[in-house]
Amino acid sequence: MNTHRKLRSSSKLFVPVLGASRSTLRGSAASVPIFGRRSYTTEQPIPTPGSSSEVDPKLAAIVSQIETLTLLQTSSLVTLLKTRLNIQDIAMPVAMSNTGSAAAAPVEEEKPVEKTEFNVKIEKVDAASKAKVIREVKNLAGLNLVEAKKFVESVPKVLKESMPKEDAIKLQKALEALGATVVLE
Repeated sequence: MNTHRKLRSSSKLFVPVLGASRSTLRGSAASVPIFGRRSYTTEQPIPTPGSSSEVDPKLAAIVSQIETLTLLQTSSLVTLLKTRLNIQDIAMPVAMSNTGSAAAAPVEEEKPVEKTEFNVKIEKVDAASKAKVIREVKNLAGLNLVEAKKFVESVPKVLKESMPKEDAIKLQKALEALGATVVLE
């Protein structure tokens, strides 16, 4: 058993003497009490970062060089540092006051969010081109011939859901070329 790591469960810590067993350490004078907490007092307060009067000369030189930059150069420097150090932009919260300052700032109109996913819905199918549309629906939806025929005969019905805009437009044009009326929702 390692006697060096044994600590007593009280507010005092004991340092065991080498070669002593646990039973001899419990009440013996062989161990010297050491207090667990130490307090350090200083006559001067601990300086906070950035408040010291002594500045690293290397940092002082960098700051003096930055002070000489134009606004465009400073903006380029910030962009370069963000990309080199992989710093992401964060949105800074803007404090709004209850005074008339909100009326002074022009309010931008919010643009409606452009849809990126569409549902392709077949509205109606011409009777003359029904067979072609059935074959295309069979291939697109992975249905057998009977299921594809029932699908086409029960239109208006959604063929594909949550398709990307480009794919939905391609599918719409292909089905309309075959004689179906298709709507993107």
